[in-house]
Amino acid sequence: MLRLNKISVIRENVVLKEISLDLHFDQIYGVIGKSGAGKTTLLKAMSGLVDLSEGEVLIDGEKLIGPSQRLVPGYDEIQLVNQDFAVEPYHTVYENVKEKVLSRHPKDQLELVEDYLELVELSDIRSRKAHMLSGGEQQRLAIARALASEPKVLLLDEPFVHIDQRLRRKILHYLKDLQKIRKMLLVMVSHDGSELMGFANEIIYLSKNKILRQGLTSEVYYSPKTMEEGMLLGEVNEIDVDGEKIFFRPSQYSLDNPNINVQYTGSEDTGLTILNYFKLDTKTDIILSSNKRMTKVNKIRIIR
Repeated sequence: MLRLNKISVIRENVVLKEISLDLHFDQIYGVIGKSGAGKTTLLKAMSGLVDLSEGEVLIDGEKLIGPSQRLVPGYDEIQLVNQDFAVEPYHTVYENVKEKVLSRHPKDQLELVEDYLELVELSDIRSRKAHMLSGGEQQRLAIARALASEPKVLLLDEPFVHIDQRLRRKILHYLKDLQKIRKMLLVMVSHDGSELMGFANEIIYLSKNKILRQGLTSEVYYSPKTMEEGMLLGEVNEIDVDGEKIFFRPSQYSLDNPNINVQYTGSEDTGLTILNYFKLDTKTDIILSSNKRMTKVNKIRIIR
């Protein structure tokens, strides 16, 4: 288990404040939060790459030491993939991955390197120096290097920013399968919370340098407590019923036994679903998803 015990990181201002978490090796966690919430610093704290102002981070009960107290910052069993990429710029793509499997039997090294290069689709440019790669290619190489290290903890800080959707889905599927096999702890920060759906077991919501919520992905998705929290995982509606704010997803409605008047105002076909726009009697705008245009709908019931 990776344990964060009341950690704080304070520089010119507060970056993290009294964060406590118990993260288990057989789980996948997604971290969401607005820009500046402290998500990147949280991952760096988990990997021993930032000095803490207060508290401690422990892996299997052993305290991690920050960079000011360690000759070579970081730990081999904890791999962080972020926007710095951390590749060897003057080594080839092949060499970058191979140096992470040198402890393996020579007969296994070639197969492992080939597998990881194929996964991130860099096989065709294996001889190219890393500094000649595009941002997206360096990002894919950083993922391959981290996986080749066979870490106990894999931390991903918005790892797919420069990667197209098809390859993103392929790597996410591989990571989920690999995590089950290795029983490793996987934590991913994403600016697109929707990609955490179906991937992360739990969501950690970070706001203003504190954890405001941690829970099962489905619970956080379908029962957001604020509009900000809800929007970080996708489209959400907000209405006021008898002075109470109610949040619900575009799919959380029924046409059976309807009790809320709505007025259809238009539709948008996204290719995957149709988003139907409505206005309530209170003039509030809401969005409902369907497989067809809901032009004749004038009443709905919210499902919570």
